[in-house]
Amino acid sequence: MDNTKQLEPALDQMFLSSQQLLEHWQGHRRLTRKLIEAFPADQFFTYTLGGMRPCSELIAEILGMAGAGVQGVATGQWDSFQTLQASSKEQVLDQWDQVTQQIDELWPQIQPSRFQEVDVAFGQYEGTIYWFILYVIDNEIHHRAQAYVYLRTLGIEPPAFWDRS
Repeated sequence: MDNTKQLEPALDQMFLSSQQLLEHWQGHRRLTRKLIEAFPADQFFTYTLGGMRPCSELIAEILGMAGAGVQGVATGQWDSFQTLQASSKEQVLDQWDQVTQQIDELWPQIQPSRFQEVDVAFGQYEGTIYWFILYVIDNEIHHRAQAYVYLRTLGIEPPAFWDRS
């Protein structure tokens, strides 16, 4: 039996709302924030392993992509990544919270049709806006996983990967 015809109407329905995508992303951001909190302050800017960057640099990339990225998604203006201006883990957490607030403030300005538009984020990532947002989320997950390895090698149990509350 060919089920194609039975599935066609469902293919046109939305899989995920904009608000659900935001909540998914912010869940990842809450988990990454827990990871930053768990990281020893005296190792945050210096500890490396296997040629990977220190945790502070991984987090700086996540912050830069998220902050400038949501601005670009909402406005079409793709400013350069902001570099991390922090010398303590507490300052990084403050910047993390500022970017979280920025995402929450700009997200409602994104028109639903914008997610299907093609743009060139930061002059180098060409694709649909929804693809770019998924890329930013994937990038965060990737760098969080690197930091999980750091925590484990430091003898620290990382936050549960599934706890995004």
